[in-house]
Amino acid sequence: MLFQDILLHAAKAIKTQPLRAALIVLAMSIGVASVNILTALGDSARNYVINEFKSLGTHLVIILPGRTETTGGHPPLFGETPRDLTLDDAAALLRSRHVVAIAPVSICSAPVSFAGLERETNIMGSSHALQRVRHLSIEQGQFLPVIDANKELPVCVIGQTIREELFPRQNAVGQWLRINDRRFRVIGVLAKQGQSIGVGFDELVIVPVASALALFDSHSLFRVLIEAESETAMHKAVDDVRAIIKQRHEGEDDVTVITQDSVVNTFDKILKALTLTVAGIAAVSLAVAGVLVMNVMLVSVTQRTAEIGLLKALGATRSQIHNLFLSEAALLSLIGAVFGSLIGQIGIWLLRWLYPDFPLNLPAWAWLSAWSVALATGLIFGVLPARKAARLDPILALGRR
Repeated sequence: MLFQDILLHAAKAIKTQPLRAALIVLAMSIGVASVNILTALGDSARNYVINEFKSLGTHLVIILPGRTETTGGHPPLFGETPRDLTLDDAAALLRSRHVVAIAPVSICSAPVSFAGLERETNIMGSSHALQRVRHLSIEQGQFLPVIDANKELPVCVIGQTIREELFPRQNAVGQWLRINDRRFRVIGVLAKQGQSIGVGFDELVIVPVASALALFDSHSLFRVLIEAESETAMHKAVDDVRAIIKQRHEGEDDVTVITQDSVVNTFDKILKALTLTVAGIAAVSLAVAGVLVMNVMLVSVTQRTAEIGLLKALGATRSQIHNLFLSEAALLSLIGAVFGSLIGQIGIWLLRWLYPDFPLNLPAWAWLSAWSVALATGLIFGVLPARKAARLDPILALGRR
C-alpha cells in the first residue's frame, strides 16, 4: 500500500462518517480560532504599547523628581519631601554635551473659556523644544516661540478638541483664550495627535513654562524631557544628568531617570510573556479537541473492525494499518486547522471593525504555530486508536469479535 493509497483510503473513510468527522473538525476549529484570536490580541497589545512609547520621541530621557527606589535608611523627619525640579535644574542639564534638546514640563488642570464657552482641561507648560522632543505637528499657526524659560509670555497652542469646542465656527489663531483669570493669545493649533501614554494632546492647552508656573503659583516642574543625540549618547546623558542634579542638590541623588529604550524593553518582555501565556491558555482547547479525536477514533476502530480484518487478510501490515488511522487523524486535524484559521480571521476582522483605532494583526509565527500544534495534537491523540487497530487479529476482526 503506497502513501497516496493510504491518504486516499483515509479520505474515503472520513467521507463515510460525516458526523464523526464534523465533530473532530469543529473541535479543532474552535481550538485554532481561539489560539489565533487571543494571540493576535496579545501580540497587537504588545506592539501598540511599544509603539506608543516609541512615539514619545527619539532617544528620550525622562527625569522625575524623587527616587522610586527605597534606600533602607531612616524615614524622613517632619514630612520631608524630595527636592523639587526647577527651571534652573533643567537649564543646568544643557551642560551635558550629549543632550541636544530639553523640554521642562509643568502640568495642571484649569477652566478655559472663550466667548461664553468654557470647559475644564489640562494646561501644560513647556518650551519650544517640546515640539522636537515629542514630535508634535502644527496644523495652523506656530508652536511656542524660542524664549528664555524664565520669561512669561501670554501665548498658547491648543489641541484639536479645544479648537472644535471653543472656536467651532472661526479661526482660533489670533483669538484670546482665558485660562483661570489670565488671557492668552492662541498662536497655534496642533494637528490631531490622539492619546499618547495617557496624555491627550487634542484636549491640551500648551503655554510657556514660566507662564504655567505663575498661573498655578508653583516653582516645581512635573518632569523634564531630554533628547539625546544618539542611542549611545542617551546612556552617557543619563550619567551626566545624575551628576549635574547631584551637584545642584547638595550631593543628593534624588531624581528618577528613565530612558525610553529601558521602558520599551521592559514592556516588550512583559507583554511577550503575556502573549505566550494567553496563547497557552487558548491551546488548552486544542488539548480538549485532541481528547475528542482519540475517543472518536477509538469508536471508529470498533465500528470498522471487519474492514481492518479484511485489509489485513489482503496483506496490509501492522505499520500500514497504523499509518492509515494516523493519516485519518492528521487529515481531520488539518481540515479543522483550515476552518479554524478562517473563523479566527473573521473574528479578527470583526474586532478591527469594532475597534478601528486598535491595530489588530495576527503574526505569521502564531498562524504557523496554531497549524503545527493542531497537527501535532491530532497525531499524538491518534496514536492510541491507530495502535489498537494495528494490533487486531485479522481472523477475529473478520468475525467482528
